[in-house]
Amino acid sequence: MSDHPIGGAHAPLLEVDHVVVQFGGVTAVNEATFVADAGTVTGLIGPNGAGKTTCFNVISGLQKPTRGKVRFRGRNVTGAPVHRRSKRGMGRTFQRLEAFGSLSVRDNVRVAYDIHRGLAGLVRPGAKDIDALLDRVGISSYADERADSIPTGTARLLELARCLAGDPKLLLLDEPSSGLDESETDDFGDLLRDLAAEGRGILMVEHDMDLVMGVCDTIHVLDFGSIIASGTPGEIRRDPAVQRAYLGYSDEVPEHELVGASAGASAVEETRTDLVPVGAATEATTVIPAVGATIPEDVR
Repeated sequence: MSDHPIGGAHAPLLEVDHVVVQFGGVTAVNEATFVADAGTVTGLIGPNGAGKTTCFNVISGLQKPTRGKVRFRGRNVTGAPVHRRSKRGMGRTFQRLEAFGSLSVRDNVRVAYDIHRGLAGLVRPGAKDIDALLDRVGISSYADERADSIPTGTARLLELARCLAGDPKLLLLDEPSSGLDESETDDFGDLLRDLAAEGRGILMVEHDMDLVMGVCDTIHVLDFGSIIASGTPGEIRRDPAVQRAYLGYSDEVPEHELVGASAGASAVEETRTDLVPVGAATEATTVIPAVGATIPEDVR
């Protein structure tokens, strides 16, 4: 892997460049090209099995692409291992929660601090630093609770707190609002805006369209492994291809267009019922191994 800068001084924080991922005869990601900028919230949406988590695996280094490149902070990181990307400022949460269940919420964040700081972690962070981070994500009242006893939505926020312990430049959030109620989701949206305002880039896979449309500056839509649309939330709402593939037709679409398109939409739905979603077996939730655990060969 070349570690020389690619692109100019104003290159995007993250560039996914014509990435292809194939598993045997199945193409899980097909020529995906998109960017995520610093100081913005970027959404990556699409139906189940569209290839979103596979894209995240390529970006974070868990999956080697068949073709294409990933550039982060102006450098080609396509062949870089996970830990090297992390040291460069990339942080990620996962669909499946993998907190240390027997530890308290506070100690889970403390461990994350220690891991990210390496030898510097021998001088452990003060309790005030950890508690400030817990307070920021809104879970300070659970600080002394065991991680395996807290609600799912709270555990999602714990995952975010552990990720933020590494002070990442880019946050990759995989369905981060799952398990949050409406009020918690609103607060979470405010937190994402604050994190972006600090200059961090956020790339988020999310199915809560109210959250996506409310906080994202740019949205990329993935369907059957291909990017079918990119734009602002308003542009994505109005895009006919997105409406057919994912969002459903809005009330703004003229009635005569709906009549002509209804048969096509029905055909798409019937097709999805009969087929196994692309990447269903390969886009299964990736588990973060505990410290000292052996990483399965299929994700090395």
